[in-house]
Amino acid sequence: MKAVLIFVLFIIVPNAFSQSGTQELRTKIDSIYSNPFFLKSIMSVDVFDLTANKYLYQRNENLLVRPASNLKILTTSAGLLFLTPNYQFQTTVYYSGQIINGTLYGNLFIQGGCDPDFSTKDIEKISAEIKSIGIKEITGNLFGDISMMDSLFWGKGWMWDDDPSTDAPYLTPLDINENSIGVVVKGTRLGKRASVRLIPKTDFLHIYNNSVTIPADSPSTLSITREWIDRKNNILVNGEVKLTVPDSLQDTTWVNVYNPELYFLSLLKEHLQNGKIKLDGKIYFTETPNYAIKLFDITRKLSDVVFNTNKISYNLGAEMVLYALSAKCYGKPASAINGIKMVDSLIAISGLSPADYRIVDGSGVSHYNLISTETIVSVLKYFYFNHPDIFKIIYNSFPVAGVDGTLQNRMQNYPVQNNVHAKTGSLSGVTSLSGFVKSKKDHLLLFSIIVNDFVGSAKIGRQFQDEICNILASMK
Repeated sequence: MKAVLIFVLFIIVPNAFSQSGTQELRTKIDSIYSNPFFLKSIMSVDVFDLTANKYLYQRNENLLVRPASNLKILTTSAGLLFLTPNYQFQTTVYYSGQIINGTLYGNLFIQGGCDPDFSTKDIEKISAEIKSIGIKEITGNLFGDISMMDSLFWGKGWMWDDDPSTDAPYLTPLDINENSIGVVVKGTRLGKRASVRLIPKTDFLHIYNNSVTIPADSPSTLSITREWIDRKNNILVNGEVKLTVPDSLQDTTWVNVYNPELYFLSLLKEHLQNGKIKLDGKIYFTETPNYAIKLFDITRKLSDVVFNTNKISYNLGAEMVLYALSAKCYGKPASAINGIKMVDSLIAISGLSPADYRIVDGSGVSHYNLISTETIVSVLKYFYFNHPDIFKIIYNSFPVAGVDGTLQNRMQNYPVQNNVHAKTGSLSGVTSLSGFVKSKKDHLLLFSIIVNDFVGSAKIGRQFQDEICNILASMK
């Protein structure tokens, strides 16, 4: 009889201790909901212990909420699963005609491959490669091939007045410099116009400089924008600019560029000419003809794109992954609708029904998107248990609290600094945070916390998210 009692106590006591710890966790998170903030706003929370393979906390986990950039988790994960991490974004250079004694008697074709990380450095590579082949002159024209995707340059439900923010980049298979340009303004002499330069330097955009330099201790009314209402690539600089001497104090603003494929080819033409490669022809757009001869590719691995996309919450990166999914699985021209079908497939594989949610873009910019914290947790849980290689890529791509990416300035000097690996999200009335944190027992905890329907700053919502992360990390 004593032996039986000892055996029963042996099993019950550890379980009771575990339940006590879980109950304490629930009590602490539940107490956050008592804040008056939640009289008008909502918070969805889902927490799963990956190490113990059990749920720790769920509240409003099935509620449909706008995820903001947490949607990138689904898009990039679908890309890694269905395209594989080694998928290559390819920007390909072709020519037609003949190359004789350093002269290309024909045309140059640039075939876009939806590479969101293509930059001026890659333009320089194209120019240098053409020069290394021995081409010094091109008698024909420069053609851009943008046939990989459809002609919809924005996602469904994107706000017209988000223009000219870089958060709403124009979409094209020929992406360059995040489809944006930097405007650097510096005061010169009192009463005189400020100096204005573009990053990168180009004649593609025209600058209208109506600024004036004022004393350094005066209030500034500087305004920098692009003429976006009429979709023109004119940079407008208005107002007063403080007189500053150190270059580090220059004002720099980034704006998106309309018609980025033309921007791409214009930069390329300028770089070719600067590299002493004569090109007097014009810029056109057409599909690359079958008789064109391939010169070379500029390639980029999907895993690298995913890392950049999640770390800095890069909207263009997520949208191009969506189009790459569409092109690979459904052929050209790629569309957001077909790319979303593959995200839906991931949701189904994770054990949920895609019909229960609404996804309309790849980045989460649209307010039309509706998913749940359960969706995110189910997808990440699926990769942890079934694809550890892909899970590792996803985990490493998430910002680290107080260290890098969009979490660099959050949770600094908190116990969870350098512990939380999570994807952020932010829209008007939305703040989201989903990812991982290790508990004191060294359990890897998966969480998703999405706050919706508030006005004003997202600061208070983020404080709730940070506090929940602290609670999870301190769990024994």
